[in-house]
Amino acid sequence: MSKPLSIVILGLSLSSSWGNGHATTYRALLRGLKEEGHQVLFLERDVPWYAQHRDMPDPDFCRLAYYDSLADLDRFTPAIRNADAVVVGSFVPEGREVIERVEEMRPRLLAFYDIDTPVTLAALARGEEEFLARRQVPGFDVYFSFSGGKVLDRLRSEAGARRPEALYCSVDPERYRPTGEPPRWDLGYIGTYSPDRQPVLERLLIAPARRLPDKRFVVAGAQYPDDIDWPANVERIEHLPPEAHASFYSRQRFTLNATRADMVAAGWSPSVRLFEAGACMAPIISDRWPGLEEIFSDGEAILIADEADAVVDALMHMREDERLAMAKAGRALVLKSHTGRARARGMVQALKEAGAGQGRLARTG
Repeated sequence: MSKPLSIVILGLSLSSSWGNGHATTYRALLRGLKEEGHQVLFLERDVPWYAQHRDMPDPDFCRLAYYDSLADLDRFTPAIRNADAVVVGSFVPEGREVIERVEEMRPRLLAFYDIDTPVTLAALARGEEEFLARRQVPGFDVYFSFSGGKVLDRLRSEAGARRPEALYCSVDPERYRPTGEPPRWDLGYIGTYSPDRQPVLERLLIAPARRLPDKRFVVAGAQYPDDIDWPANVERIEHLPPEAHASFYSRQRFTLNATRADMVAAGWSPSVRLFEAGACMAPIISDRWPGLEEIFSDGEAILIADEADAVVDALMHMREDERLAMAKAGRALVLKSHTGRARARGMVQALKEAGAGQGRLARTG
């Protein structure tokens, strides 16, 4: 596998970023793969909720095709068999059955890309196997994980992964960069509503907004319940397409990173929003979780806050030169280590190393 690779990826969505963070993660990675000279066919289940909100129906960095059922996947059997590697992503509709069908096609290498590793581990612990069965985990040549650190040990010991590899989310630096626009908000947040993340948003954005009525706040994202009591100085944006993200981040004095409970418990699970905001030079305030300081240095490239007091103090008292220094440190760190091209190199290296052992065809005969 020394030549450029041909890769088939079956993922949740590439065409639509509506209500999911997978699309932007895949877009950065696939652009990086193209820049590295590799060819990708992305297969997406054609479902109405994404079909009605497609903001990238015709990407220029890969071939995108749709299938409407498990049986319809058979059309792509030749591509799957002939590819150097096939990657199935997390939360694919009927994911367990999709994996079974792809296995029957006997791909040369079969990998899994879990963009929801802590959620997956929690689901498997409860015996829930809608998207992935525990028995399927040892069958992957590589198990790419959104989470790193000690989570990789758990994938081995709890789920039986033979080759777990960290593949954090990443950012496309050409699309996420400072726009130079003047600040409009003092603190902002972007993310789809999640009930286990809402307490963090309440503590680190809504509570400071109530205490600082003269400051301006914003929350962008879909599916928030109508009964949330938003303070008058919190602006709501229902959906923000990826092409508007750079402008959104660039107009914030600070941006908030709020993490889902499963990911806090697991640790080492950086959201793509961390890298996007960092690339746009938006100073980041984040909740605390294990492994965060190994990725962003607290007080230098990020401010970790446990309670509203820390957020209020930053908004009221941090000097402008300190704020800008934190923003520049965050951007430098992201551009060095967390671009889509960097992730593409990591993915390809792991696939090549797995391929050196001749992959699943050698093991299954």
